[in-house]
Amino acid sequence: MMELWGVYKRYGETEALRDISLKIRKGEVITVLGPNGSGKSTLLRIIAALEQPTGGKVLFKGKKFDFDEIGGWRKRATLVFQRPVVLRGSVFDNIAYGLRQRGLPRDEVEVRVSEALYTLGLHVLAKRKAKSLSGGEKQRLSIARALVLETDLLLLDEPTVNLDPESLEIVKNLIHGLRKRPDITVVFATHDIEIARNLSDRVVLLSGGQIVEVGSTRDLMLNPSTDMARFVRTENVFTGHSKRVNGVSHIMVNGVEIVGAFSTEGRTTIDVMPEDILISKRIMVSSARNNLQGKIIMVEEIDDIFRIRVDVGVVFTVQITRRSLKEMGLNAGQEVYLTFKASSVRLLKAE
Repeated sequence: MMELWGVYKRYGETEALRDISLKIRKGEVITVLGPNGSGKSTLLRIIAALEQPTGGKVLFKGKKFDFDEIGGWRKRATLVFQRPVVLRGSVFDNIAYGLRQRGLPRDEVEVRVSEALYTLGLHVLAKRKAKSLSGGEKQRLSIARALVLETDLLLLDEPTVNLDPESLEIVKNLIHGLRKRPDITVVFATHDIEIARNLSDRVVLLSGGQIVEVGSTRDLMLNPSTDMARFVRTENVFTGHSKRVNGVSHIMVNGVEIVGAFSTEGRTTIDVMPEDILISKRIMVSSARNNLQGKIIMVEEIDDIFRIRVDVGVVFTVQITRRSLKEMGLNAGQEVYLTFKASSVRLLKAE
């Protein structure tokens, strides 16, 4: 559907995007994932023809895109900004604005707007003044206004950021539903890995204005590269020197030996999922190859799950339930043991 080849964007001396090459296929949902300042919004604005790249090529259906003739493209693509744009008038009038500008018949406007109102949970607010809505309701209104245009390409810039729980659930359900529609392509930017994991077909990871990873959501989450693993979570990603002993790798990381069920030598990057690590006050007798002693330095509650940071020479993060924490009576400053299998150590990169 759309292709970018070697696209870059500069603002004065600042390089916002560098060597962006990406193919966008019809009917897919793509997440542009990355931290703040990575170039996500700039990329979306270029795709929407709101920004012209400093260099490189943008192709639509195999033909070079002309940024000096964008009138037709505005009918094919629409961008919903992170900060909602709200016009004067009622919620209904706001959503109908683009359709009326295009001269659609009144009855068709009525049908499309009514459908969008129900889809975005705004039907009970249709007659309310749009500027009186809450932040989450305004975001839903902006998405509805874009949705009724039925463009080929829907671009969403951080559509779930700072939303109330009701609005968040509605927007997530909408994007999930759009995955089943082959007639519409969705590209949305986010820094939320869980949103990317649950709502997209492919993930584009941006860092420092460059694409560092592109792939199916499933592949990138199950077999992440070093860059993806570090973005998905900063816990338990280590780089050390590996030696092969009896068919398995022994990786030395800051004086701590970690055994992995693979066979590499040299500089190696690994990770261990927090939920794959057992924590105990006494050393466990098991077949697990990794048993490390350390001290708890922090206990943190996240959504009724506790993440415990343990210094064993390097810092590991362990995930346990509230019940387990209470039963073991774990607190910062206590000496504990960490146990995990060699098969739980994932190889990210070997040099």
